[in-house]
Amino acid sequence: MARGTPLRWAGVVITGAGSGIGRLLMLDCAARGARVVGWDKDGEAVEAVAAEARAAGGRAWAYAVDVTDRDQVAKAAAWTKETIERVDVVVNNAGVVTGHRLIEASDDEIERTFAVNTLALFWVTKAFLPDLLERNHGCIVTVASAAGLMGVARLTDYSASKFAAVGFTESLRAELRAAKSAVRTVTVTPYYIDTGMFDGVRTKFPLVLPILQPQDVADRIVAAIEGGKGWVAMPPLVRMLPAMRILPVRLFDAVAEFFGVNRTMDHFTGRLPADKD
Repeated sequence: MARGTPLRWAGVVITGAGSGIGRLLMLDCAARGARVVGWDKDGEAVEAVAAEARAAGGRAWAYAVDVTDRDQVAKAAAWTKETIERVDVVVNNAGVVTGHRLIEASDDEIERTFAVNTLALFWVTKAFLPDLLERNHGCIVTVASAAGLMGVARLTDYSASKFAAVGFTESLRAELRAAKSAVRTVTVTPYYIDTGMFDGVRTKFPLVLPILQPQDVADRIVAAIEGGKGWVAMPPLVRMLPAMRILPVRLFDAVAEFFGVNRTMDHFTGRLPADKD
């Protein structure tokens, strides 16, 4: 699908829209004619993105919301529905990373990782899913990670939260299928993305495991929403991870070591503050 092609979806909500992939999705969807509401804990940042989208001729709004707070999510959802009347696509994009070894991660950091990367999926999705089911139309997008398919050193909390995100969207897809609903899900499992969130990470084989460019990832997500695809895996090698589970544990670990997966975070610095996808 060519960039700029009008979306078939009237209204889009994107969490973590103040920067990174969320920002690009907000700009892209607004440019394609959708009414877009960006949510972010940083109200000034997301309002700047909305202003940028409006300056380019799009219809965009911003709402400052902490997606880990159920009351804030409920208020933001009510305001969003009143503002754009109809929500067709919900993009669960907000995410955090600490980049610490388990023994170095504080209890508060671990809880925050799960609050943002996992529990928020439930609060945001539940706020909009009843309307999608009633209209029998729409799409729930969950931005997980390749680390949700394979555990990575120094990402114990992040990887576990993203494994949960993959399980969340897979189970939701099963529920929708059992209900014979036309509402769809999209699971996104990218390798590291050059948004600043994972500054300092390195890859051993950049030809097969490149650090991804944000616009490429955003384009693939929009194409999946429009094209009916249920899984966005980037780069292609990521699609092999589930199949690798048939290997004995030692061989599975040896393959991971060969590709240098568990050394990718050795020089991690992250964004300051490192709190948005």
